[in-house]
Amino acid sequence: MGKSAYYITARELAALGREHIPSELISASHLIYSSPATLAFNSPGAQGFGVKRAGLAVPGSVMLLVAPRCCGRNTSALGNDSAYADRFFYLLLDDTDIVTGRHLMRIPEAVKEVCASCETFPSAVMICITCVDALLGTDMDRVCRKASAAADVPVVPCYMYALTREGRVPPMTSVRKSVYSLLEKQPRKTDSVNLLGYFSPLRDDSELYTLLRQGGIKQIREISRCADYAEYQKMSEANFNIVLNPEARYAALDIEKRLEIPFIELTRIYQIEKIRNQYRLLSQAAGLNFDDAPFFAEAENAVQTCLKEHGSLRFSIGEWSNCDPFELSLALLRYGFKVNEIFGTIGSGNFVYVKRIAELSPETRIYSNLSPSMISYKETEKPDFVIGQDAMYYHPDSPGLRWNGEAQPFGYSGVTALFREISETLKGRDAK
Repeated sequence: MGKSAYYITARELAALGREHIPSELISASHLIYSSPATLAFNSPGAQGFGVKRAGLAVPGSVMLLVAPRCCGRNTSALGNDSAYADRFFYLLLDDTDIVTGRHLMRIPEAVKEVCASCETFPSAVMICITCVDALLGTDMDRVCRKASAAADVPVVPCYMYALTREGRVPPMTSVRKSVYSLLEKQPRKTDSVNLLGYFSPLRDDSELYTLLRQGGIKQIREISRCADYAEYQKMSEANFNIVLNPEARYAALDIEKRLEIPFIELTRIYQIEKIRNQYRLLSQAAGLNFDDAPFFAEAENAVQTCLKEHGSLRFSIGEWSNCDPFELSLALLRYGFKVNEIFGTIGSGNFVYVKRIAELSPETRIYSNLSPSMISYKETEKPDFVIGQDAMYYHPDSPGLRWNGEAQPFGYSGVTALFREISETLKGRDAK
C-alpha cells in the first residue's frame, strides 16, 4: 500500500474510459477498507435502510433473521429502536446447521412461533437470510411456501447476501422486489399512481406531489406512507408507477409482469435544466398537464442567491448523502462553483458525468471510500464547503451538510433546499 490515498483526476479517468476504470476504484477487486466514512453503507445490515430495516417496509410485517450468531449481532442494535423493538426475531444457526442445512426444517415451526408470540398477528413474515444460505444454494422460495402454509401467513424471503453486492441483483435491489411481491392484482384506477424507489417518503415540500395533482392524479402512494396493510394493498390500483431510484427498476419490472402496471422512470438530479426536461418527458409519457415554471424559478433563485452571497465555493462531495456525488458535482460546476474532490463509487451508470466533469474541471480528484489506501488520506486543500457525511469525516474542520436525512429530496425542491441549507450553514458559521 502506498503512503497516500489513491486518487485519479477526472481528466485521467475520462481518458481511460468506462471499460478501463482502475481497480482501485472497484471494490470487488481488492480488500475493502471499512473506514468510519463507510460504515453506514458498506454492509447490507448496517444502519440506515439496510436489507433488514428495508424488509420491514411492509406495514404490519415482522422479520425472522435466520443466521449465525455473528450475523445477527448487529441487528440487535437496530432492534433497540422503539419502532422496530417488537418486529425482529432470530433463528440462530450453529456449526451443525451450517454444515447440514438442518435449520431449513425448523423455519416453518419458527414462523409459527413468531406469529403466536405477536400481540397482533403479523401481515407478513419476512425471512432474512445471509451468505451462509447463498453458499448452501438454499431454495428460499420453496422454504417460504412451506412456512406460509404452516403458519397461514404470507412469508417472503429477503436476501442479505453481501456476496452479490457487485452482481446483477445486489441486496438493496432484491429487497425492493421482496417488499412489493405481496401486492395482489386488482382493477387499476386512472387517477392513482405509486412512487417507488425509497423506503422513506419524499420531503413534504416536493413539487412532484403538486405536479401530479395538477395533472389529475388524486391518489399518490408510497410504501412508507401506507398506514396499514390494507392501504399497502391499494398500491395495486395504480395506473402506473414512477420509479425514482434505479434500484427499484427490478421491482417495477416484476410488478409490470405480475400486475400489468407499467412504469415511468425519473432520476434524482440537481441540474435544474435536466429536471425540467424530465418533467416535460413525464408530461408527454403520462398525458399529464402541469406547470413547473414556479418551482424552476424558485430553484434557480436559490442557486443564484448562494452564488451571489458566497462566491464560487470550493466543494468536496461525498457519496454518503442523498445524491449521486458525480451528478451533484457536475451540477455545481455548471452553476459556477468549484469541486476539489469527489468520494464516490463509479460505474457504467454514472461514468457519463465523469466525462463532463473532466471538461469543466479536469483536475478534480476522485477517491473511492472503499479503497484500503484511504487509511492514508490526508487533507491537501481545505474546501470551503463539504456535502456528505463521508466527506465531512475527511474534512472535520470545514463547514458542511450531511445531506442524508431520511425524508428524500427530489426535483426542484431538492435543489432549493440544498442551496438554502448551504447558505444558512455558512451564515451561521460566520455569525459565530
